[in-house]
Amino acid sequence: MDGPGPLGDFLQARRAQLRPEDVGLPAFGPRRVAGLRREELAQLAGVSSSYYTRLEQGLSRGASAEVLDAIGRALRLGDHERDHLARLADASRRTTPVRRPRPEKVADETWDLMRALDGVPALVLGRRTDVLAWNSLGHGLLAGHLDPLAPQSSGHRPNMSRMLFLDPHCRELYRDWNRKARAVVGNLRTVVGRHPEDPLLAELIGELTMKSPEFVALWRDHRVSACDAASYDLHHPAMGPLTITQQTLALVRSPEQVLVVCTTPAGSSSEAALALLRQTGEARPGEAKSARALTTGP
Repeated sequence: MDGPGPLGDFLQARRAQLRPEDVGLPAFGPRRVAGLRREELAQLAGVSSSYYTRLEQGLSRGASAEVLDAIGRALRLGDHERDHLARLADASRRTTPVRRPRPEKVADETWDLMRALDGVPALVLGRRTDVLAWNSLGHGLLAGHLDPLAPQSSGHRPNMSRMLFLDPHCRELYRDWNRKARAVVGNLRTVVGRHPEDPLLAELIGELTMKSPEFVALWRDHRVSACDAASYDLHHPAMGPLTITQQTLALVRSPEQVLVVCTTPAGSSSEAALALLRQTGEARPGEAKSARALTTGP
């Protein structure tokens, strides 16, 4: 492996984000680089400076769970970030051949669930945030400018991460776009930690790196975040302002996929806006037909 690799990059980035005063160390003299020095981090973790340096440079791949836990404490990592550190360390020990992943498919049980969620915006995302399926309301809320049948084209499926950074519609949809962007990048970091050898995921990261300076700045931070539930203020081009809570649910039968549902508070103006959006969709025979086709499965 050339260079420090994902584990070394993560350690270096998180070390650079800590100042001596953040961890109770005196800040003596000028510093050539931001953050803690390697020897300072090693001191906090209770390991030798030479060992930590080799680990960060990608020259040592045998860190024990105890050492990783000590380094995580020294870096002030949260539980989700420590899990990410452990996955990166585990991946650095393995040398597996790179294989092109199989196309992702939606299970019959998931199609049934999508049909049951008729009154709630919902979509199924694959490992790389490709849209594998959406119901008509999910399509109308988050990507009404796209062909509703687009998820059925495995080679040209919409990708929520790509859309957020490169599609003007999605940039305008989220009122606090920066907050949503940070969440998406934090989730991608987690996915890369789980699947460091996924060539299609690497292609996505490479494309975003080439086309989006905002993505580059956020990716450089090496922050990871759990993808569970968050509320966002939207400005829908047809419905106007509304607030939704996006909840990401695991699919037990398809562990690499998640179901994203968008809910609103009962009796709120946002709930009324979604009801109107649904009525608007039902009034368009072409869209209704496409939505029924989407929920019948491949």
